[in-house]
Amino acid sequence: MKKTVIPVWLSDTIYTVLGVLFSGFALKSFLVPNQFFDGGVTGISLLIHELYKFNIAYVIVLVNIPFIIAGAFQVNRAFAFKTLAAVICLGLCLHYIPYPQITSDKLLVSIFGGVFMGIGVGLAIRGGCALDGIEVLALYTGKRISFTISEIILGINIIIFMVAAIKLGLPTALYSILTYYSASRTINFVIEGLEEYTGVTIISGQNEIIKERLVMELGRGITVYKGERGFLKGSFEVSQPVDIIFTVVTRLEVRRLRNMVHDIDEKAFIFTSSIKEAAGGVLKRRARHS
Repeated sequence: MKKTVIPVWLSDTIYTVLGVLFSGFALKSFLVPNQFFDGGVTGISLLIHELYKFNIAYVIVLVNIPFIIAGAFQVNRAFAFKTLAAVICLGLCLHYIPYPQITSDKLLVSIFGGVFMGIGVGLAIRGGCALDGIEVLALYTGKRISFTISEIILGINIIIFMVAAIKLGLPTALYSILTYYSASRTINFVIEGLEEYTGVTIISGQNEIIKERLVMELGRGITVYKGERGFLKGSFEVSQPVDIIFTVVTRLEVRRLRNMVHDIDEKAFIFTSSIKEAAGGVLKRRARHS
């Protein structure tokens, strides 16, 4: 049977629309009615809304415009146009869709408001745009000062929550920090996907046997790098060529792989690294038919 391939523009549109709807739901059903905040540009918008009572639909669009302009230069114009369209749609949702208030329980608001906000922002990023321009600001600023993007985002959020604590009370600011944490963890989960893989690098003198068993028994695809081993303290000038094996497995397969390599060579050097999302290759082909 011939597979139906969804066009990229259609999948991006679906992700973006869902992201806008989830973000609107988080804002109108959880955060805004309970005077809670998030980090980033959304947090700045909510803070302005609470302090000056401006309509959140207008505020969130206006506050994002400078970051969208910066995104046109820091990323590209297509990203900026898509982000502008998404932010305008979010403003329209906030203005016209009668989202119901779900709860007034502060703990539920802080957790689930953040979760739904994270789902919305994460889906929008998967659709190729941003509902929060804080990363664009951090990218722009990071080229001019000696701080990392993470440090800049952290600094901006600290200022937001400090202002919230002074103007609206420390408990509200602390609950809002929990909202931001829930949102950021959910964004990572949505962007990285449900599948978490582990990259495994193996260096061993028994590499031929290991390569064969990885492919024939575990059914993994492998990549082989040519390297040298040796260079010990007492015999630095002595070395020999070696095949460095790299493969990608699921988290549940790491222990089985380690045991298999240990049975072949107890002295094999193995190290792992996290892989956020894998695309293509033997791993994906096998997953589709399982």
